[in-house]
Amino acid sequence: MSSYHINKGINKPVEFKGLKAQYLVYFAAGLLGIFLAFTILYILGVNLYGCTAVAIGATSLLFHFVFKWNRVYGEHGFMKNAAARRRPNYLINQGKFLRVLRYKKKR
Repeated sequence: MSSYHINKGINKPVEFKGLKAQYLVYFAAGLLGIFLAFTILYILGVNLYGCTAVAIGATSLLFHFVFKWNRVYGEHGFMKNAAARRRPNYLINQGKFLRVLRYKKKR
C-alpha cells in the first residue's frame, strides 16, 4: 500500500507574511519599481544618500499602503470596490424596497 499526502491548501489564496493574493504581486512590482528608480537616480548622478532616502521613503509608503489595502479590502475586496465604482448609479442591488422608491438621481 502506498500513502498519499493530502494537500491542505486547496482553494486557499497564496499567502506570505500576511499578504494575500494580488497584494503580493503589487508589493513585488512596487519593490521592483523602487529598485529601478534608485538605479536610475544613481546613474543620473544624484547623491547616494539622497537615492537611499528616496528609496527608503518610497518603500515605507509602499509597505504601509499595500498592507492597509490587504487589511481593508481582503482577498477580493479591492476588485469588488473597483467594480462597484464602475456600476451605474441607478442600479441599486442592496437595501429595502422603500429606499428604492425614495431614490433621487444625482446630477
